[in-house]
Amino acid sequence: MSVPREKFLSPVWRDGLFNNKVLFCTGGAGTICSMQVRAFVALGGNACIIGRNPQKTEEGAKNIAAVRPGAKVIGIGNVDVRDPKMLANAAERCAKELGGIDFAIAGAAGNFLAPMAQLSSNAFKSVMDIDALGSYNTAKAVLPHLVKSAKNNPNVGTTGLSGTGGRMIFISATFHYKGQPLQAHVAAAKAAVDQISHAVAIEYGPYGVTSNVISPGPIAGTEGMERLAKSDDASVKASKKQIPLGRWGEVREIADATVYLFSDAGSYVSGNTLVVDGASWRTSGANTGGEGWDYPDFLLSGAAVEGVKGGKNASKL
Repeated sequence: MSVPREKFLSPVWRDGLFNNKVLFCTGGAGTICSMQVRAFVALGGNACIIGRNPQKTEEGAKNIAAVRPGAKVIGIGNVDVRDPKMLANAAERCAKELGGIDFAIAGAAGNFLAPMAQLSSNAFKSVMDIDALGSYNTAKAVLPHLVKSAKNNPNVGTTGLSGTGGRMIFISATFHYKGQPLQAHVAAAKAAVDQISHAVAIEYGPYGVTSNVISPGPIAGTEGMERLAKSDDASVKASKKQIPLGRWGEVREIADATVYLFSDAGSYVSGNTLVVDGASWRTSGANTGGEGWDYPDFLLSGAAVEGVKGGKNASKL
């Protein structure tokens, strides 16, 4: 099913912004990353999305390609971001079939709610491997291509007809800014993701490559919210009450942030973190916003996490 343009892109962006450019995205069939890629393709680019599930990834690629006549979007499934060779091969295929890689998004991630008392070492390691190691492996796979793109489309502070190249975005979160219960595994992983992005900015900036982090807050209609927030009216109301802007975000707002960082408007932004959360991290912390999860009562109760996707089985990973 096609997605209306207003759901993934604001009308402020110029059509053709990414003509002849190529985006490589891990987790590209996900609820957030697919919209980032969709916005890029709608503005003239071509893309390659990576995922573990072949059917979901290939169907996602076809769906994204429908946003613009003539768009080329490749879906490469059976790729585990924890395997550097798989990612390197996927990046090579993308570059060969689409003519290079100009932009990249490290978006593959895993999350669930679990207190440390119910979080096994294997579960902790799984999230670290997918989020942190997966982001590092993605960077290693695409950086040679991004360096080449940056050389061919130099970032010199003036807008050329073809735009600049060599941009990378890592998808993170805000859990590690203030500390939050039930998220020890993800807070550790995302803190690592942030530092990987900063390292890329420092070490590859001299080659013309920029690297930044986008940290989404509560975004409506995403798998992340299914795993992290209860959907009953009382819990949703409590969650939104903690957000200064009084609402959950939209996937379009993450896609718009992506377009900004990839466009010439963001050519001097590197080594930075763009938080898109309505200022929610400024007021959140110990309480998660779900009814019955009040801090510290929930932790002291020893109860299992229920009411969210994957909550009951989280400690079995």
